[in-house]
Amino acid sequence: MSNESGWHYANGGETKGPMSLEALKQALSGPDGPATLVWGPGVSDWIQARHVPALGIGSAHSIAPPKAPTTRTADEIDFELYGDDMQFVEVTLDPDEVVVAEAGAMMYMTDGIEMQTVFGDPSKNQGFMGKLFDAGKRMITGESLFLTTFGATSQQRERVAFAAPYPGKIIPMHLDELGGEIICQKDAFLCAARGVHVGIAFQKKILAGLFGREGFILQRLTGDGLAFVHAGGTIHRLELDAGQTLRLDTGCLVALQPSVDYDVTMTGGIKNSIFGGEGMFMVTLTGPGTVWLQSLPFTRLAGRILANVRATGKGGEGSVIGSLSTLFER
Repeated sequence: MSNESGWHYANGGETKGPMSLEALKQALSGPDGPATLVWGPGVSDWIQARHVPALGIGSAHSIAPPKAPTTRTADEIDFELYGDDMQFVEVTLDPDEVVVAEAGAMMYMTDGIEMQTVFGDPSKNQGFMGKLFDAGKRMITGESLFLTTFGATSQQRERVAFAAPYPGKIIPMHLDELGGEIICQKDAFLCAARGVHVGIAFQKKILAGLFGREGFILQRLTGDGLAFVHAGGTIHRLELDAGQTLRLDTGCLVALQPSVDYDVTMTGGIKNSIFGGEGMFMVTLTGPGTVWLQSLPFTRLAGRILANVRATGKGGEGSVIGSLSTLFER
């Protein structure tokens, strides 16, 4: 049984194999081995390695010793979402709990909330140079150099609310249930519990950075707490299996797990690229992992508004001159 071949495992959007059972055990000997998706003889579908008895991962004979129980580092906050297309989230804080938000996102707060504007990442204990480095990374993404913290200073529960900047949905993300890390578009972050770190993620592929509409830099949210991400229109969550591929418009990607491979490919054909209305490039996502999509990217909304303003200024909506002007601009 130990020499039986035909086993595969998923790693970074790619599948490895076929290989023997012993070779698979060696490949999964690291701390992430039990959660790795595998497939092989006697397994009907891709499954986490910890659920395959032949591997012995997660049992008394596991090749990777079980992790010691860890203590949550982020504050455990409660929340409630209000609204449909123009949502806001109300966060309830116990005494001494803190929520971190983008500058200008606050909608209202009760009297026992203390607001502070901070330089750098408030979830880290660091000196001035560390704060300057974190602030510089935020500046690269086009965000404010500062974040705002809201802490409950009274002896009772307090509330603070944060509003979405444009029509869409607010997505609560429990990072501890999503592997501790999410990569999202650079302006998606709204707020999070203290202990969630807001960093940057660079695109590894030049083509994806040049034509992915999100640029070379995305936001990386790490930690074990609750974070809130905002996107436009309706949000659609998809679970991609290992090797499963999804193609979408370059602006419709909101967030993805690091295990999902992200690339940009040509639409295909000169006629499709020029006259199809979908642009020359599309995003290609390859599983395994979870992705979040948006039906109305802000760039698309802003483009329609701008086009309508230009057409109205050149003869009015519905006029022949305005319609011809818009046609030639396109």
